[in-house]
Amino acid sequence: MQMKKLAWGIGVAMGLMAAGPALAQTTMRISISVAQNSHQGVAIDTFAKEVEQRTGGRYKVQTFYNGSLGGERESIEAVQLGTQELAFSSSGPVPNFVPETKILDVPFLFRDKAHARAVLDGPIGNELLAKFDSKGFKALAWAENGFRHMTNSKRAINSPDDTKGLKIRTMENPVHIQAYKALGIITTPMAFPEVFTALQQGTVDGQENPLPVITSAKFDQVQKHLSLTGHVYSPCILVMNKAAYDKLSAEDKTAFVQAAQAATKANRARVDQDDANGVAELRAKGMQVVENVDKAKFVATLAKTNADFEKQFGKANLDRIRNFQ
Repeated sequence: MQMKKLAWGIGVAMGLMAAGPALAQTTMRISISVAQNSHQGVAIDTFAKEVEQRTGGRYKVQTFYNGSLGGERESIEAVQLGTQELAFSSSGPVPNFVPETKILDVPFLFRDKAHARAVLDGPIGNELLAKFDSKGFKALAWAENGFRHMTNSKRAINSPDDTKGLKIRTMENPVHIQAYKALGIITTPMAFPEVFTALQQGTVDGQENPLPVITSAKFDQVQKHLSLTGHVYSPCILVMNKAAYDKLSAEDKTAFVQAAQAATKANRARVDQDDANGVAELRAKGMQVVENVDKAKFVATLAKTNADFEKQFGKANLDRIRNFQ
């Protein structure tokens, strides 16, 4: 009896060893700077689920939230270096790695979300995704952060006159910083995980972000005023370390790209939901909201800066985006 048990045990062990290679799983990491219950959280959760399903469980993506692996710039840097396989980030720090993407951050460039999504999903977006290849990345898909709005603890913002002298946290993005300085804002570049504490302690007066970020980050707890300036459209991007991507089989490369596209779809649906509900939700939590901002005056105030951007990026390139149908 004892010998039979032993033989059975050896047989099971050998069977498991034989099955081992078939069960081999590669684990990768992906991170965001904001909460899991957010438009970005929905994106990476969807991506992780889709990758696992589409590769038959051979690839597993671990998800990290709230800047637990560092801010956006640090995460993108880690992906470039290969110490982290994947990251999902707003476009904020991206121009520091792929300068050609700066053009997307020009204020008042996009008419609305439909226009921005059409540009990013079309030839212009694909041309920009291809620019990542030579920088150590595979850019899998454009996704969305949303139109950025201003919040602060000092006063209502109705026009550019009200932004003068406000100390506002900005992303580490050269285009944003140049434009906001032109509005008289005292710009304070800062990684996102530090922002709530900086607002709470009064290190900065305000910040600017899309409604999905403002709600998920609970900025209503430390900011009194919200103005729907919609001054910049903020994409997100899902990037992968190029060497890690190149090691995938052709079939798995397709699986990762399709998973990223599914993540974008879920992410944009959540942005639409947050945009629809965000103002009422923030008002209910005590924020004072200015909905009818004098956008024409903002555009006029930025005329000289926009002329600089036309020199920098080429008027034809900006018009190609502005006029895209």
